[in-house]
Amino acid sequence: AQMLFGLDRFTSGEIRLEGSRIAFHSPHEAVRAGVALVPENRKEQGIIPQMGVGYNITIAVLKEFMRLAHVNAAREEALIDHFFRSLKVKAYSPEQTISNLSGGNQQKAIIARWLATKPKVLILDEPAAGLDPKGRDVILAQISEYHRQRGNTILLVSHSMEDIGRVADRVLVMNNAHAEMYDETRAVFSRGELLEPMGLRLPQITSIMRRLRKMGLPVSETVLNVDEAVMELLPLLKKRKEEDKNHAI
Repeated sequence: AQMLFGLDRFTSGEIRLEGSRIAFHSPHEAVRAGVALVPENRKEQGIIPQMGVGYNITIAVLKEFMRLAHVNAAREEALIDHFFRSLKVKAYSPEQTISNLSGGNQQKAIIARWLATKPKVLILDEPAAGLDPKGRDVILAQISEYHRQRGNTILLVSHSMEDIGRVADRVLVMNNAHAEMYDETRAVFSRGELLEPMGLRLPQITSIMRRLRKMGLPVSETVLNVDEAVMELLPLLKKRKEEDKNHAI
C-alpha cells in the first residue's frame, strides 16, 4: 500500500496502473495520478483535532488536488457538503470540531477527503479498525456503494475475513511477504484448510455453514455473509415446518 502511494520504494518487480509503469516518489504524485490512501493509523491521517469537519475534509493533499483542478471556493464548499451528506457524517455542521465526533464519524470524514479526489484507485488500510459493529457496517456499506457508483478500483487491506467476505470481489492472500492465493472471494474461502495455518480464519458464518453441510444439510459451504445464509436456510426451515405440520395431521 505504501509503495502504491509513494511512501516507500520497491526494490524489485514493477507496479502498473492502467497498463503503464508507475513509481511514485511522493503522495502528491500518487494523488495526481489518481491513487489515494487512507492509512490505518489515525495519527497518519492528518486530522487537525481543533479544526472543523469540513476543514479536515479539505486539508493536506486534497487542498493540493483542488488547486491543480482549479476548484474555486464555491465548488470546494459544494464538495464538502456532498461528501458530508453522502457519508452521513453525524455532525451538527461542517464547522463542528472533528475531535468531538465519534471514531466512526472521524473515519468517515477522512474517507470523504479522498473520495472528493475521485480516485481511480482507493487504498483502505483497515478502514473499520477500532469501530463498533454498527460503525463498521456503515463504513463498509458506504464504501461498497461508492464502488458500485464509480466503478473504480478499491484495495481493502484487512485481517477481518468478515469484512473481506462482505465487500471483496477478489482476494489476495499474503503470507510471509509471498502471494499465496489470488482468486475470487468465494474460491479463496473454499480453501479454509489452507487459510487457517496462515492465521486467517474463515468468516464465522462461512464456518457455521460448512459445519451444517458436514451434518448433512444441503447448503453451500462458501456462504460469505449472513444475508446469503438466510437465503440458504429459509427454504429448509419452511420445508421442515411443512413436514412437521403434515406429521402432526
